[in-house]
Amino acid sequence: MEKIIKTGVCSYGMSGTIFHVPFIHVHPGFEFTAVVERSKNLAKQQHPDVKVYRSLEEMLQDSSLDLIVVNTPNYTHYDYTKAALEAGKNVIVEKPFTVHSDEGEALIALAKQKGLFLSVYHNRRYDSDFRISREVVQSGILGDILEAEIHYDRFKEELSYKKHKEEPNPGTGSLYDLGSHIIDQALLLFGMPKSLWADIRVIRKDSIVDDYFELVLFYEQLRVRVKCNYLVREPLASYQFHGRIGSFIKTKSDIQEAQLQKGLLPGTLDWGVESPHEWGLLHTEKDGKVLKQYLPSPKGNYMDYYQGVYDALVNGAPPPVQPEDAVRIIRVIEAAFRSSKERKVVDL
Repeated sequence: MEKIIKTGVCSYGMSGTIFHVPFIHVHPGFEFTAVVERSKNLAKQQHPDVKVYRSLEEMLQDSSLDLIVVNTPNYTHYDYTKAALEAGKNVIVEKPFTVHSDEGEALIALAKQKGLFLSVYHNRRYDSDFRISREVVQSGILGDILEAEIHYDRFKEELSYKKHKEEPNPGTGSLYDLGSHIIDQALLLFGMPKSLWADIRVIRKDSIVDDYFELVLFYEQLRVRVKCNYLVREPLASYQFHGRIGSFIKTKSDIQEAQLQKGLLPGTLDWGVESPHEWGLLHTEKDGKVLKQYLPSPKGNYMDYYQGVYDALVNGAPPPVQPEDAVRIIRVIEAAFRSSKERKVVDL
């Protein structure tokens, strides 16, 4: 690698230790240079050479840093990203991009004004289950898609130990947290809908933030349901696509998060490889014959996102996730809250 991207990470909780630092550490084009830890020194235990700063302001004064990863609570994304851009740093922002769509638009304008890189970490684009779903949909083998469902379900009555996820701050709740992933996937597959209907609820006993949602995205003929429920013990298939000539059904089965939580590093043997019992079912017609078979998924690999960041910063390639895509997700979320509150279909 010709250039090393010196990278500062804004927090060292789960997002930092699981979803960012392992990829920065393993990729030869990046260096995990600095981190913000307000009182602890956990990063130094695994990465002795990392510089630990006690505040974002302190880290942004480090002139050696090329890239900042904003992976702090959702309501801080706008202010922290703005501060990093104003300090002349390129930025990766954790999803969701911002709480409000106008904030995202302002950050895009600021990055363009300063000639800086800005991207949002929608890593679930690189899940094995979504990759095979996208391949099937885009191949046309199902015919015109008429109905689709994308689920992100859990079974968890107890509240998260991460207090910022359970407090009613701007940008908390399942729709911003998990919804931003599957809305992104729906928009990647089918583009922006013409309108939507939403039902957003609180269903866990002690919860005060939304932990259930159902969105129906309306296209010309297509209907896409995007759903999340924290009390699903026996989940349905997470990806369901029904077209004029066939269907494709797929579980949510990417293993990268589980591998990272076990301490495995990206690129190890069988990284992102699904078990055959999780393969998706294709039932369609081809050349006049009914075809029913299980399809293996491509490997999941979040490193592809970081490789895309490297190519953008060093070779001028487009960002792996355009911030404009991330703003569209926030527009859908804003419309969904409006629809749920007013109990009506909302135009986009």
